[in-house]
Amino acid sequence: MSIRSFSALLVASLAFSASAAEAPLPALGAQLTGLTVSGISSGGYMAVQFEVAYSSLVTGAGVLAGGPYECAEGSLWRALRNCSAPGAGSAAPDAAQTLSHVEWQAQAGRIDPPAGLRDDRVWVLGGTEDHTVEHPVVDALLAFYRQQLPESAIRSVTLPQAGHAMISIADPKPNACSTSEPPYINRCGDFDAAGQLLAHLIGPLAPRSSTLHGEVIVFDQRPYTGAPPFELSLADRGYAYIPAQCHAGGCKVHVAFHGCRQSESQVGMRFVKGAGYNEWADANRLIVLYPQTTPRSGWAWGSWRWVYNPKGCWDWWGYTDDAYATRDGGQIRAVRAMLDRLAQPPAATPVR
Repeated sequence: MSIRSFSALLVASLAFSASAAEAPLPALGAQLTGLTVSGISSGGYMAVQFEVAYSSLVTGAGVLAGGPYECAEGSLWRALRNCSAPGAGSAAPDAAQTLSHVEWQAQAGRIDPPAGLRDDRVWVLGGTEDHTVEHPVVDALLAFYRQQLPESAIRSVTLPQAGHAMISIADPKPNACSTSEPPYINRCGDFDAAGQLLAHLIGPLAPRSSTLHGEVIVFDQRPYTGAPPFELSLADRGYAYIPAQCHAGGCKVHVAFHGCRQSESQVGMRFVKGAGYNEWADANRLIVLYPQTTPRSGWAWGSWRWVYNPKGCWDWWGYTDDAYATRDGGQIRAVRAMLDRLAQPPAATPVR
C-alpha cells in the first residue's frame, strides 16, 4: 500500500470514528411531564439543583449522599467542610437558610418559584459508613424537604454498612457494601437503589427486565452546551438508554447524574450500564439520560477559563460560573437542552 493510500485510509478511518462518536441525540417525542432526576454524590447535589431550578417541570428527585440546595454558596472550602464532613464551626445549613437561598434565586427570576416543589416526591439515601458526605449533610437536605413536602412524599433510607457509592444489583463486579472507592458502585445484599427510588418517584413499576430489549446510545453533547464542552467540564459524549418501545414516542424521562470520579472517561461504562436504571427503564417505558462530565485541572488548550475540577464532579460549588445552581448555569442549561431534544417529535418514517 502506498503512503498516499495509507494516508487516505487513515483519514477516512478517523472521520468514521469521529462521526460514530458524534451521533445526534434522537428526537423521540418523549413526555417531559413527570420528569424525574437522581444522582450520587456530586450527582446528588446536581439532582437537587436541577429539581429546584426547574421545579415546575421536575416531579421527583432521588438523592444518594447529597445535601441541600446551594449548600456550598459558591465556595469550595464550604463544599469540603460544611457540605461533606461538617465539624466544629462548619455545620450544614439548616432548612431556613436553604429556603432563603431558594427564595432569593426565585425572586431574581433565576429558578422556578419554590411552590413548584410542593407536589414533588423525594427519595434520599445515606450510608452509615459514608464518610465522604456524612449524615448531618443528608439530614439537612431532609429537613428542607420536610419543610416543603408532606411526609408521605418523602422516603428516607439509612443503609447500614453502606459506603459512599451507588448501591446496585446490576453491576457484575461491584465493590463491597462498605467501600468508598472507584467505581463507587457497591453491592449491599439485594438492596436496589435505582429500583427503590424509581418506584417511589414514579409509582408502581412492572418488574425489572432480566434481558434488555432496548439499547444504550452514545450522543454528541456539544450541540447542547452553548460553548465548547470542556469550558463547562462536560464531555463531548453523553449516553442514554432507549427502550425499544420508546422510538414511537410518549415515554417518560429520568436523568441519572453520576458522581465524582464516575464519568465515562474515568470508569468506562460502569455507571451507565451498572447503576441499575436500565433494567427498570426497559420494562417501564422510561428513557434514562446519562449526561457526562469530564475531569479538568485549571487551564486547557483553547480556553481562557480557569476550571479546576480534577475529579470530574458536577458543579455544585461554582467552578464553572456564579449561576451554577440556576437555570442560567452552564451545566443545567445543557441538560435542559438535551431534554428538549428528546421531547421533539420523532421523524416520520418514509412511506415506500
